[in-house]
Amino acid sequence: MKKDKVTCVILAAGQGKRMNTHVAKQFIMLEDKPILYYSLKAFEESKADEIILVCGHGQIEYCKNNIIKPYGLRKIKHIIEGGTERYNSVYLGLRAIDHSDYVLIHDGARPFISTPLINEVIDVVRESNACIVATPVKDTIKIVGKDGWIKETPDRANLWSAQTPQAFDYDSIRKAYELLFKDEQGYNKNITDDAMVYEIFIKKPVKIVRGDYKNIKITTIEDLALAQTLLESV
Repeated sequence: MKKDKVTCVILAAGQGKRMNTHVAKQFIMLEDKPILYYSLKAFEESKADEIILVCGHGQIEYCKNNIIKPYGLRKIKHIIEGGTERYNSVYLGLRAIDHSDYVLIHDGARPFISTPLINEVIDVVRESNACIVATPVKDTIKIVGKDGWIKETPDRANLWSAQTPQAFDYDSIRKAYELLFKDEQGYNKNITDDAMVYEIFIKKPVKIVRGDYKNIKITTIEDLALAQTLLESV
């Protein structure tokens, strides 16, 4: 029986403007290693077959010389430059895949993704064709109108906070992104994750894989401080 192929697209093209540093957030040192290293290492040790790393403009050689080679990461097949927005970078990453059966898309600024959780996502996507990591919402959520008044309080039991990785059968998510870029209704202005693209253009359900509250995305100085605390507690 032919083994299916699993590719991971790791997004590391963000400039991290909210961090207010001269270094892109994915290259900031967390203890003695770049933030990007931790997610790459987790995928390196997973059941995935290969990694496509999407970095920022002019950062390919930096990634090769300061992350890939020093830490002996062997599953990275291509390093490419990303686009101006996240969805541009995802599409470029998908196009860089020669062939694959399934693809996992992950934010490189989420350094605390674990290898066991990645492997669980791989198992689930093989059964469901589309799944994302998410956690139950802890806070009460309010839907508020432009006038500042609460319009609705949805049932918290039905609310989950989406994380990454998000996984799909490759042909479907590639088709979804191609349709996104051909779309004339301006969906791309409101796209915040890959599952939205899949839901809008493939019109099939996406399964939830319960994630970890520690799987935070580092976007601010406060997040960096929390990340340091989480790392020290491991």
